[in-house]
Amino acid sequence: MHRFFIAALRAGIVAAFALALFGQIVVIPTMAADEVDRFPPYAPFAAPYVTVAIIGVACIQVALVAVWMLLTMVQRDAIFTVRAFRWVDIIIGSSFMATLLAVGVAGHLALADIPSPDDNMGVIGALAGAVASVGVGVSFVMLVVIMRSLLRKATDLETEIAEVV
Repeated sequence: MHRFFIAALRAGIVAAFALALFGQIVVIPTMAADEVDRFPPYAPFAAPYVTVAIIGVACIQVALVAVWMLLTMVQRDAIFTVRAFRWVDIIIGSSFMATLLAVGVAGHLALADIPSPDDNMGVIGALAGAVASVGVGVSFVMLVVIMRSLLRKATDLETEIAEVV
């Protein structure tokens, strides 16, 4: 892979990581506090949902670190080694964890009696977002699992060719 593309991808990873950190520290807690100020019956739900949101963003950050490490392996032309599987497995695990968090949020939103100032439209919108996140998460995990199997096959072929040569 060309150095420019690796540098561009790394810049994107740094930007995404910094934005995620800003979201964890500033945006998520501030939005939760604003919602509680706007509608006080949300207060019992603020801390658990903020915690889940911060952990979900942390899962994304873990995956970004793993992608950074995979880019380093690509740069060193060492992607077709057994070490790459550890980083791919970390991406799968963090994505699966984030998906489980979305499943929990969707389940809570669907089953809990959450008060709402606008005839439950806010809760229904949040539920739709959580269900969409579950769908995207499951799809992403399945895609990465398939890509992992392709990496396994390519690694086996690379090892076989190295033995022949």
